[in-house]
Amino acid sequence: MLSETTMPRIHTPQAPLFVPHGAPTFALAPGAAGAALARSVAMRPRPRAVVIASAHWHTARPAVGSATRPHTIHDFRGFPAPLYGLRYPATGCPEAANEVHQALCQAGFAASLDRQRGLDHGAWIPLRMLFPDADIPVIPLSIQAQATPTHHLQIGRALAPLARQGFLVIGSGNLTHNLHDFVRARTVGLSDPDYVREFSDWVWQRLCAGDQQALLDYRRRAPAALRAHPDDDHLLPLFVALGAAGSSPSSTRLHSGIDDVVIAMDAFAFHPQEDQA
Repeated sequence: MLSETTMPRIHTPQAPLFVPHGAPTFALAPGAAGAALARSVAMRPRPRAVVIASAHWHTARPAVGSATRPHTIHDFRGFPAPLYGLRYPATGCPEAANEVHQALCQAGFAASLDRQRGLDHGAWIPLRMLFPDADIPVIPLSIQAQATPTHHLQIGRALAPLARQGFLVIGSGNLTHNLHDFVRARTVGLSDPDYVREFSDWVWQRLCAGDQQALLDYRRRAPAALRAHPDDDHLLPLFVALGAAGSSPSSTRLHSGIDDVVIAMDAFAFHPQEDQA
């Protein structure tokens, strides 16, 4: 008979998330989007660890943060002084980071471990709302800003077995991200542009339809795609989270809203087929 110390630990599968991190001021005024993030995890089983792919960590090849105490990175400037005093006292888990690294390598990615990497604002801002007690180990994961959505979907697919073993895979970005329009809205004013809602609704419709091919080809198929995303980086984390839910997940829209006139703050959960039985 197995004792408690020799029995294998059973971890509850985790539905991956795509969450917004908004402008840095989101940390000071989380509003409805922040409340939705908090609700989204309130009734979920406790994850073994969080793997968070942020739009603000770019590397040429996939990199996995394995610091024991990932520090808080204030990778922005020109924002209110209180932001620079915020910290997220996360702990890491080198053993769990090694599992993430091995999963990526086994899938054919030339991944590396980074023992110094902290948490940029794309990671720590939503994590403060999701897990304010900072009591879940956090493993940052880089994106490859010059690579395709398909590349990032495949990264997520490589992590799908870990999601079934209790790792919560989170993609952190924004469903629209146009810095030029953001600056205009903050400085000279900008009326609510139609493209923000049109683009975010198109993404939701394609998720509901399970149309991953259209999503992967969003720059040609989505309305105002090039204005919604002059660069891919803030949408690429969505594909990591989507891929981590397996081949044919269903989607739940956890929040839909617009902050700072032009930032779509939509959040999603992706449910693997086995979760739907």
